Amino acid sequence: MTTLTFSDRDFKRICQIMYDAAGLSFNDSKKSLIQSRLATRIQRMGLDSFGDYIDLLEDESQAAEFQMAVDMLTTNETYFFREPKHYEVLEAELSGRKSKAPIAIWSAAASFGDEAYSTAMLLSDLQMQGRIGGDWSILATDISHRVLMSAKEAIYPEDRLRAVSPERLRRYCLRGEGESAGQALMQDKIRERVQFGRLNLCQPMDGMGPFDVIFLRNVLIYFDVPTKIAVVDRVLATLKPGGLFFLGTAEGRVACQTPLQTVQPGAFRKIG
Repeated sequence: MTTLTFSDRDFKRICQIMYDAAGLSFNDSKKSLIQSRLATRIQRMGLDSFGDYIDLLEDESQAAEFQMAVDMLTTNETYFFREPKHYEVLEAELSGRKSKAPIAIWSAAASFGDEAYSTAMLLSDLQMQGRIGGDWSILATDISHRVLMSAKEAIYPEDRLRAVSPERLRRYCLRGEGESAGQALMQDKIRERVQFGRLNLCQPMDGMGPFDVIFLRNVLIYFDVPTKIAVVDRVLATLKPGGLFFLGTAEGRVACQTPLQTVQPGAFRKIG
């Protein structure tokens, strides 16, 4: 198999396209990663060079291929109840409400849906225990059409559910048998509570919200500092005053114009 040449010019073109269209930021250290992830795809398509492939990405009629490139250049590693302390904060927050008013939650970088369905399991438990009312909903968005299609199917390798309690597995999951052994399907009572939609966080969010809780975890790593600030403020504009906002614990606090109070690492409350 011929090795494709990936020039500095090709690298800069790819970076500019990804930044302009999706807000993704890649520094010079990512050149070899981009080359390795795209080369196989380029050769499979029978193209002669990175330049030919970049020409394709610049063609607005090739939106599906652009989406494929975004998928290849970003990582969607996730699992159920990741960062469990965040769910403890959420449980305490919702259980402490004085009323059983409607609850709207947004999983803003939903990836394969693990976060959204984890949240749905928690809220379903709280409803069953009488700690919240039955009027709650979860919106899950992502830029990737591919991962959203997978999320809607709601079938997961059992390893991804390793942090789900046996009681919740029995209550909300169907375990696969035969050829489907080692997989689990979310039951309809969980799936029907989550609405999925495609959204680019770097574009306007007209008509979104207001939400009581927003998860924006482990996606800001792909953005440069100005884009991070703009995305966070744009997202927080849809959060109700006093609402909870979650970032990945390792991401720290992002500088933004919206006043926030720290609840615990990665968990914040919108002030005002």
